[in-house]
Amino acid sequence: MRLALSLLCAVLLGAGAARSADPGGMSRAEAYRLAATLAEVGRAMFRDPTLSSSGAMACASCHDPARGFGPANDRAVQLGGRDLNQPGLRAVPSLTYIQATPQFAEHYFESEDEGDPSVDAGPTGGLTWDGRADRGSDQARIPLLSPFEMANADPAEVVAKVRRAPYAQMLRAAFAAEIFDNTEAAFAAILRAFEAYEQEWREFYPYSSKYDAYLAGEAKLSDAEARGLALFNDESKGNCASCHPSERGGDGTPPQFTDAGLVALGVPRNPAIPANADPAWHDLGLCGPLRTDLADRAEYCGRFRTPSLRNVALRPVFFHNGFSRSLRDAVAFYAERDTKPEKWYPRDADGQVRKFDDLPKKYRANVNTDPPFGGKPGDKPVLSDGEIDDIVAFLRTLTDGYRKTP
Repeated sequence: MRLALSLLCAVLLGAGAARSADPGGMSRAEAYRLAATLAEVGRAMFRDPTLSSSGAMACASCHDPARGFGPANDRAVQLGGRDLNQPGLRAVPSLTYIQATPQFAEHYFESEDEGDPSVDAGPTGGLTWDGRADRGSDQARIPLLSPFEMANADPAEVVAKVRRAPYAQMLRAAFAAEIFDNTEAAFAAILRAFEAYEQEWREFYPYSSKYDAYLAGEAKLSDAEARGLALFNDESKGNCASCHPSERGGDGTPPQFTDAGLVALGVPRNPAIPANADPAWHDLGLCGPLRTDLADRAEYCGRFRTPSLRNVALRPVFFHNGFSRSLRDAVAFYAERDTKPEKWYPRDADGQVRKFDDLPKKYRANVNTDPPFGGKPGDKPVLSDGEIDDIVAFLRTLTDGYRKTP
């Protein structure tokens, strides 16, 4: 496998442009060497807590390599800021398997390899929960400057820290000796190095799960795992594959287990998020508060990006607000949201279930109702307890690092 083409282009247009007036004259071998250097710098920065204003938070503090580059603990949101006492607003997403995520588009049409190119899939893409970052370099900028994450005051503060770091010389070698003389150029180089690291396939998209071995004919699913896969794909049961495709693409590409769509699920409000103490505050995803360009698009409110399910069993919390604390509960929510709402949502003083309590009433028409959602209170859920267990068993086959037992 090799670095993504987008990364190679970034090197040609970034480092190449800094080193030469004609980046197109760089050979492929030179471009890959530069990409490897940038990835090495990015790896060092990813683990460097001195890049935060507190001096105690690295990217790896929240994106734990041992947990699929997702959260290292079961907090709904993480604490950051200059004194590590500022809570975030959303659960930490995984950084694995985002290399194929398309740029955000309000109207996304699949290719012939992906599906029906005539169907408008609606808002799709972007690397964050609300799709507001299109590239790894755009995404890396967010935590470096966020007041409740690494909380640097501005790009100049980040550049000054990197300039003092032991890996600064590698950045000079990749771009130019005087790269740190221009804050804007240096910050762009730093972000590009993060992007390069997050395109390292061995760490971020190795396709080394049991399911990948199964697709290659090198492993057999257990009875429970096979039943779970069938339920996962069955449109009248789990219907999970409608948003989390499980089959190879028409060109043989391994499944990413996400269509990168932005969907409103009506997940219950999580009181563990401090911001939710204010009943007037709502995280509306695609239409705010962290994303601002679509604030006036009511039909987008409550939508969040569909994450890949690869390595999902390594997560300690689930959904954009970390509401569920077990994989089984996350699957059960889909089956029981509409048939057993009292299990998931709080009640008013008069005993009425406050369904979709984390979404203002005017946006509740946006909530997805495709199977396994649907039905009314008291109906039999479309998935039984045993079937939920089987789907969970299948989802555990998506964890990377599978080793076949001799």
